[in-house]
Amino acid sequence: MGSDSFSFQHDAMGFVEIFGLIAATEVADVMLKSANIHVKSVCNADAGLITVVCAGDLAACKAAVDAGKAAGTRLGALIGSNLIGRPLEDTVELISGHAGSMFPVAAPAAKPAKGKKK
Repeated sequence: MGSDSFSFQHDAMGFVEIFGLIAATEVADVMLKSANIHVKSVCNADAGLITVVCAGDLAACKAAVDAGKAAGTRLGALIGSNLIGRPLEDTVELISGHAGSMFPVAAPAAKPAKGKKK
């Protein structure tokens, strides 16, 4: 999964809104397996509404959103979806400023130096 920051260098953004964390996890998994996209964020709106945000080229995002919608419908948890082709930097900035990830990516822990004993 991506980090909270949307350093945007893709042609499109896709959104699938789901009810429930388990369903959102399934949808994100299906989206990642269906196309060459990056999940940029998994956002919790409120009261169990969770949005999976992906980025990639337009065709890949469309395929991922369609697959996510199908999975969400199968689970009975789909709320809605959207696909934005060539979003403006302002749109990306708006989303990154207001839709933080539920799963922030932590920096990897420093590894202890090998061979040094005290």
